[in-house]
Amino acid sequence: MRMVPGETEREEENMGETMRQIVMAGPRKSRIVMVPKPQITENQLLVRVTLSGMCHSEFYPWSTAKEGDILGHESIGVVEAVGAKVEGFSVGDRVTGLGGGAFKEYIVMEPDKTAHVPDCLKDEDAISEPLACLLSAAMKLPVETLGDTVAVVGCGYMGLGTISLFRAMGYGTIIAVDKRPEALEHAKRFGATETYLPEELPGKYLLNWETMGQVDLTRDGDNAGLFSVGVPTVMEFTGTEDGLRLAGEMVRAHGRLGIGGYHNDGMRSIDYMLWNFKAFTSINCHERRIRYEAGLCKRCMELLEKGIWKFTGVTRVFEMEEFDRANEIMETHADGFIKGAIRC
Repeated sequence: MRMVPGETEREEENMGETMRQIVMAGPRKSRIVMVPKPQITENQLLVRVTLSGMCHSEFYPWSTAKEGDILGHESIGVVEAVGAKVEGFSVGDRVTGLGGGAFKEYIVMEPDKTAHVPDCLKDEDAISEPLACLLSAAMKLPVETLGDTVAVVGCGYMGLGTISLFRAMGYGTIIAVDKRPEALEHAKRFGATETYLPEELPGKYLLNWETMGQVDLTRDGDNAGLFSVGVPTVMEFTGTEDGLRLAGEMVRAHGRLGIGGYHNDGMRSIDYMLWNFKAFTSINCHERRIRYEAGLCKRCMELLEKGIWKFTGVTRVFEMEEFDRANEIMETHADGFIKGAIRC
């Protein structure tokens, strides 16, 4: 059955229908409330949410929330109703994509921001919004020559996904840096060839004021030493000031720094004199082009289905009642936590 009831019939049908939704009661404290089940127009899809991914970008908003705040933007579910003018979708289809919010039982989705989920993928592996963010970030740092060296600073979910993408893209040496030994073990599993705690990073991978030595500012020499130390391409995914500073110190002269960490909890202080002197290119790896990212959601499903991108088995599922506990576990990365999702 494709058609949904007309406006009057739909209003009568949904009158009194409610659903559960997570709403913040204050900092670090949520509650589950009953809200009206959404209605759709003839150009929309009604989706029964199965899982809602937890994004670390919402940890700070969760920890500082005001009563009534609503979080969530990573959804996957099953089509329950299809607008009369919608093509390409049927009731019962598994779908993922952008929009509609997430930590509730039903959402409204736009067909052009919705992707079909291949049968071979589990729900927890096919939440496409964060995958699309990863693909967008990685494509901003394309491999220049097959086998190039790259470093990833920060090996949480986003860093691990980027490591696996860099492997698929043709990077050779992939250096992973994180403060947590267990994160480095995960990094090896997804394709890192070298792993280091920050304090163990070899000097050859650091180009800062201490390691660069005497440089020639007369333009008579060639400053060859600036190009023999450091890493040509570095991606930062820590979201912290010290992680960003370390990533900047690792970039080789005239190299590239991709900033993928979400720095939303305050200002950052960096040594821009060092960045300036090394003449490297810094790239903001976040994505705000909604239609482009919607297309990436579909591409991610294709890459995972074909086995080109091998990034599955990282998500831990929690119940709605466990939302606050799940955020606390995300904060500490306890018990090997990589990514969480809420069952709706």
